[in-house]
Amino acid sequence: MNNSQVKASIKLAMLALWMLPLLLNATNHTLRNDLLKLEAVQLIDDMGNELQLKTGVNAYAIATNEHFPERFNLVEYSKQYKAKLSKPYVLFIFAPYATITKKSEAKGRVGIIPSSDDVRAMYNYDDVRDAGINIVAIKDSNTDEDKFNIAVVQAYSELADNIAESKGIKLEKTIPNEMGTMVNILRIFVYSGTLVLLWLFVFRPIWIRIKNEKK
Repeated sequence: MNNSQVKASIKLAMLALWMLPLLLNATNHTLRNDLLKLEAVQLIDDMGNELQLKTGVNAYAIATNEHFPERFNLVEYSKQYKAKLSKPYVLFIFAPYATITKKSEAKGRVGIIPSSDDVRAMYNYDDVRDAGINIVAIKDSNTDEDKFNIAVVQAYSELADNIAESKGIKLEKTIPNEMGTMVNILRIFVYSGTLVLLWLFVFRPIWIRIKNEKK
């Protein structure tokens, strides 16, 4: 490997190293995550932090792969997370494998659980639910995993915007409910995920080898 290749490899490795803290940043807004990529969790955390700072309302998310039975009580389910919830709050639950009805074999439920009636009045349940469900229902070549990621991010963004608008506040980190924007987010998921893999399996070994050679 010549000097120019080594320098290029180092630059790419440093870029990946710079990105990792952003991708691995822990969140306190996602209480359970069986479905989301790190990039989606980061977006939720950014929106949640801004919402809490500007409105005082906490928005939490649960993305679960649990196969809930028909008529499963999501309110009762949410009580196991009570110790992690700070009032006032709203809890968004995304359960794509939950059974709606056995007869139809339809699956996928969304739960939005507020801490009070006052919080409930700050958002439109149907708008938030549809922001996520509409993504999952799209017939295209994207995987279910990618659709779930976009759906949760978009629904959470709609929820945050609803709450902020009820207080006459504009959020900067939420995402417009537009197809082009969602496609771009999907691209970010793909590219940043590739960058992490490149760092772990290509550039990190090169970095370690160069570092050891200098000793």
